[in-house]
Amino acid sequence: MKKLLLATAASALIAGAAGAEEIKLGMSLGFTGPLESMAPGMAAGAELAMKEVSDSGLLLDGSTVVGVRGDSTCVDAAAASATVERLITAEGVKGIVGGMCSGEAIASLENVAKPNGIVMISPSATSPALSTIEDNGLFFRTSPSDARQGEVMTDIILEKGINSVAISYTNNDYGKGLADSFAAAYTAKGGSVTINAPHDDGKADYSAEVAALSAAGGDALVVAGYVDQGGSGVVRGALDTGAFETFVFPDGMVGQALVDNFGSEIDGSFGQNPAAEGEGREKFLEMATAAGFDGTSAYAAEAYDAAALMMLAMAAAKSSDPAVWKDKVMDVANEPGEQILPGELAKALEIINGGGDVDYVGGAAIEMVEPGETAGVYRQVEFKDGAMEVVGYR
Repeated sequence: MKKLLLATAASALIAGAAGAEEIKLGMSLGFTGPLESMAPGMAAGAELAMKEVSDSGLLLDGSTVVGVRGDSTCVDAAAASATVERLITAEGVKGIVGGMCSGEAIASLENVAKPNGIVMISPSATSPALSTIEDNGLFFRTSPSDARQGEVMTDIILEKGINSVAISYTNNDYGKGLADSFAAAYTAKGGSVTINAPHDDGKADYSAEVAALSAAGGDALVVAGYVDQGGSGVVRGALDTGAFETFVFPDGMVGQALVDNFGSEIDGSFGQNPAAEGEGREKFLEMATAAGFDGTSAYAAEAYDAAALMMLAMAAAKSSDPAVWKDKVMDVANEPGEQILPGELAKALEIINGGGDVDYVGGAAIEMVEPGETAGVYRQVEFKDGAMEVVGYR
């Protein structure tokens, strides 16, 4: 009898091991391009969640999760699509954290992910166009739409007594979507937009663009661009010519690179980017510090959350097949269920494996609304004495 019990136990262990797999998750992020300074923190955030789940041994019979990085360039739709194609066909990923920027995210989704039935959860693609895109239930994002950012930015600007602005936006889906959303919200509340003009990235000289902005005038210049590209070029030109003294910086500009580029030259300017406050964010920052990266880096927490949602959805679906687990993303992201913060993914898996429900809050205060995006909390920042200070949340 004892030998029979031992044999039965051994068979159970073998069966359990056979159920485990190495699950690959792709990361299509702009490791080169106009936001390359933000990509490392985002990748580190996503990989932190993957390690946490792998170490727990609680996902799908002890499956491990491995991240596979791919460079989307952030702005080259063809390159991004090729990267996602490689991640899916050559690497066999079961989901993709990305895209990073709106235009390439749209291209990757429509050209590659949707035809192959692969889920994408973007930490940072914020174009309002992604709210209405036909995605077959395969696209989600842990950042809010720029329709919301336009409203938040409007309120901040008007509260500062700034009643007229010029807008310079990067000439792509992200820039135009944000600029148009903001302009609509700002004018609806009585503000005046003197000019709403695009700029192209990759130029050595932005004097023509700055001249047009200066001629139009305004109490401040809104720069809806990329900090590692044309956005900083426009700011540099405006500072050198004295065209504007006060700048408003949306999410694509807010980061340490902005301080490194301009220091005290932008004192008195301000901006905002998605970032929650509270216990979840504090826990994520502690974990990031322990892991050796800067958790305050833009969208790092949102990338952790994107990867976490994928893995919790797999657990809830009892499958790593994206055709199956895509239907569980909204369930694990929202009530009912026990709230889950960063560092509590093992606890979440225990609850799910036991038949319970979880409400994933994460590092970015996730609360998913249809069509699969977070309502969003924004961090308000100001620039003073050559440094960026957080002054509130909205």
